[in-house]
Amino acid sequence: MEGKHMIEKTGMIETWLRKHTLLYTGATRHPFLLSIRDGTIDLSSFKKWLGQNIIVFRALVPFVASVLVKAWKESDDKSDVDMLLNIMASMNHENSCFKEEASKWRVSLTSVVPEKAILEYCSFLESLMNSEVEYAVALTVFGIMETAFYEGFAHCLENGTKIPEELTEFCQRYGSDGFRHQCQSLQNAANRLLEKAPNEVRSKAEVNLVKGLEHEIELWNISRREV
Repeated sequence: MEGKHMIEKTGMIETWLRKHTLLYTGATRHPFLLSIRDGTIDLSSFKKWLGQNIIVFRALVPFVASVLVKAWKESDDKSDVDMLLNIMASMNHENSCFKEEASKWRVSLTSVVPEKAILEYCSFLESLMNSEVEYAVALTVFGIMETAFYEGFAHCLENGTKIPEELTEFCQRYGSDGFRHQCQSLQNAANRLLEKAPNEVRSKAEVNLVKGLEHEIELWNISRREV
């Protein structure tokens, strides 16, 4: 990305994103996001996506809680625990915001049926909660998923945008400097761990980073088909 929206990616994560640049571009410059940016989006597609995304968010909560437990047990820097506690606190506010969006778009939080791709995404997150999954691996995946989400919406806010008025607040929330700072903190911590990790753990982290990006793309794809 360019300008103030850019997240500085260094170390192993930068190496992997260069290696998997097409996949990362697909996750951050998806046609769904570009249609929001240029104002051509069919708002009904956003509504479809929103309902499925809320399901993923609810699965993300216990996953992040498990990352916090791993940090408490395994981290070489206890400030990671504070970082993750702050993120969990912000997720409580985020949950309220999603409820407001659901009400605004008349999305029933009790009747949305998850698509196969969403069930697979949730299963992926659950698999990372296993105690055998290293903290470095789980944190890497969490960081890149959040970063892809941020950079996608931050791009919608760059010069020349024509975001529909109905979506402006949502984009500003997830393309904000505060969210960028959160993503940067996650990536910095993940890179610190990866630098010290054995090759086996690094390989595992890269494989799951790729899976995380693939699931992000499938989440965006929800907007392009019937739900």
